[in-house]
Amino acid sequence: MALRGAALTEISTTAEAHERDAIPAAWAIHTDPGVTSPETQPLPRAVTRKPLKDKSPAEWAYERLILYIKNFEDQLDAEHEVAMGFAADSTGALRIEGIGYFDPDIVTFYGSDETGIRTQLIQHVSQLNVRLRALPRPSPQQEPRRIGFRLVADLEQD
Repeated sequence: MALRGAALTEISTTAEAHERDAIPAAWAIHTDPGVTSPETQPLPRAVTRKPLKDKSPAEWAYERLILYIKNFEDQLDAEHEVAMGFAADSTGALRIEGIGYFDPDIVTFYGSDETGIRTQLIQHVSQLNVRLRALPRPSPQQEPRRIGFRLVADLEQD
């Protein structure tokens, strides 16, 4: 992914300037050079189909959360499922069963808490602060439920 924000003294073509404005800045460094994360990967076509300037803060946050969840889930073993905790919140973790957004600025998380109670969090994008966690599956007899691939598939639909 190209980094955004060329110096003002740098000469650019109009096309380069438009591309620089359309590509968000992102980068990450890990202690293990073999680790990949969404910041270091090219954005999927589904995410770049609509220009960034035409996305609401909620839509853009939703799309990036999907990339983070899918990447996190790809690193889990068969004994764990993805869940999220919320910074400065003592309510525990939410086992992710769905994510949505409501333009222009609301992101919604659907799921259940660690005791299995149905839970929904509705959050303004300015308050978004999510911590992904690996929780043991509720039942060893069940296959782990993976939502990341379903979220990515939904992004890829026209």
